Amino acid sequence: MEQNQLHLIVGLGNPGTEYAQTRHNVGFEVIDILAKRHSIPLKKRQHQAVFGEGTISGKRVVLTKPMTFMNLSGQAVGQLLRYYKIPVGNCIIILDDLNLALGRLRLREKGSAGGQNGLDNIIKCLNTPEVPRIRIGIGSARPGQMVNFVLSRFSREEQPMIDEAINLAADAVETAVAESFQTAMNRYNINGTS
Repeated sequence: MEQNQLHLIVGLGNPGTEYAQTRHNVGFEVIDILAKRHSIPLKKRQHQAVFGEGTISGKRVVLTKPMTFMNLSGQAVGQLLRYYKIPVGNCIIILDDLNLALGRLRLREKGSAGGQNGLDNIIKCLNTPEVPRIRIGIGSARPGQMVNFVLSRFSREEQPMIDEAINLAADAVETAVAESFQTAMNRYNINGTS
């Protein structure tokens, strides 16, 4: 199997139990679901990340959670891409998005960070905006409340919607790996409202 068939799947979030299940950590939750579905233990700790190697649909993947805190995510992503010699096009970033309606997914092959600091750092560290990404809508904050909002947990009413979105994002990763990111875009960009 060619080395470039390896995919780096990166869920963004903040390490530490105090940040678990917060809006900013939905990327970590997608990685946890994929790890469980495909029996990929997240046991390796190096390159400023926790990660595990395994397969999805017969293709090799590295499931990754950067341990740098959100704003420095690019350090871990850059180190792992270089270590495994993975092209940027085979890297998928999963992140939260304040500008999307709660539970909506948006898949893009490239573009700006859209105000998301983790993705912004990745784009800067890799020196390219052409990084495939899956954004998960977490709802919008009131003016001046962004930091508190992204570090808050979902309400009981919101939880079913975000659980569905996290599972759909995991489905989208599986589709991207098994078929193509373009196929995943066509299939999963239509869910949700607004």
